[in-house]
Amino acid sequence: MRISFLINSAYGIGGTIRTTFNLAEQLAQQHEVEVVSVFRNRERPLLAPDGNVPVRYLVDLRRQESTFEGDDPENKLPSRVFARHDGAYDRYSLLTDRRIGAYLATTDADVVIGTRPGLNTHLVRQARRGPVLLGQEHLTYSTHPPRLQRELRALYPRLDALITVTEKDARDYRRLWLPGVRVESVPNSVPDAGLAPADGRGKWVIAAGRLARMKRYDLLIRAFAQVVEERPDWRLRIYGGGVERQKLRELVERLGLYNHVFLMGPVSPLEPEWGKGAIAAVSSSFEPFGMTIVEAMRAGLPVVATDCPHGPGEIITPGVDGQLVPNGDVKAMGAALLGLINDDEKRAAMGRAARERAHRYDPATIGERYDRLLTELVARRGPLRSGAHRARGALVGRAYAARNVAGTVRQGVGYVKRNGVRAAVMKARTV
Repeated sequence: MRISFLINSAYGIGGTIRTTFNLAEQLAQQHEVEVVSVFRNRERPLLAPDGNVPVRYLVDLRRQESTFEGDDPENKLPSRVFARHDGAYDRYSLLTDRRIGAYLATTDADVVIGTRPGLNTHLVRQARRGPVLLGQEHLTYSTHPPRLQRELRALYPRLDALITVTEKDARDYRRLWLPGVRVESVPNSVPDAGLAPADGRGKWVIAAGRLARMKRYDLLIRAFAQVVEERPDWRLRIYGGGVERQKLRELVERLGLYNHVFLMGPVSPLEPEWGKGAIAAVSSSFEPFGMTIVEAMRAGLPVVATDCPHGPGEIITPGVDGQLVPNGDVKAMGAALLGLINDDEKRAAMGRAARERAHRYDPATIGERYDRLLTELVARRGPLRSGAHRARGALVGRAYAARNVAGTVRQGVGYVKRNGVRAAVMKARTV
């Protein structure tokens, strides 16, 4: 089977890039696999897969190279294909429309996998008849802007399958009218780093991720202030960089925690750092999956996490390999950390369970699930079935689009009645 992944960029560092390469490398043990990167901005991928997975690109954005295409006139014009309300829309253009379209029209892949909503819309709008079209969702339907949700409802019926990383998100998509589209949840894979597990004796709580608002490291720092009052011999390390760094640094100073909370900055590889700790903490207000949770479990750390949508509750079994606390609850986070800090036996038992239960995210296990799914999709496809399904999907999509247009017209009529024609015209100009 020939499998092609279409990704925004294979040349950076991020969860989607890592999981794409993990899955591609696993599938390449039995199939012919490639990763197609829309953009290239450096010489080689930072998370380069092994030689079994070739990586090619469509648009060269390396500024120091004679092949730089950022100044191409078509690159200055907005895309007409990429989902308009996908957060990466501004990066896409007529140039990417043409390059992606050429790739999708000529690929000999049996399966083409899109890795974000905007790229999934390219699949349904530009792919030739024949390949199985599989869309991946690395975020969640419920957190997409309403306008993007409407775009996806109109276009996703033309996919053959949609894969989410949590069952909760899969249920959200199954509630949509997607006839003939197989919706499955398959979590991200996290390989074993091959390191000795943490011995649990280091008095460190470890957290890692972008210093972004949704990660709520402010909550974790405030919770750790409670820990320090009772157990001043423990410390907190937070790994990662981001826009919240200065605010968090000021919070640490204001709470007098400069000897107990350390902002470590980005570290690569991160895996050895987990092994220096005894507990992992995740304080996010939202997690599409929770790669760092699994990484910490792989290292033998129990995880204390907020029970936020969507991932932690599907990864952690409370009282077995970690604890879940109410989302946004500082006191509960502090109490859960102290509960493990003050019970060495419980902490050690949870760490062992965490390491054992993390095996369900082995690349081999996740790869096998994808292999079975893709084999079934290719077997049932057939040229006639494929054409009929996509024709039906197009009809469903047009029905969604018509419904959206009708709704917009009704809203417009109501606005005119309430505010007058002049106000309606001014409002339309600002949209």
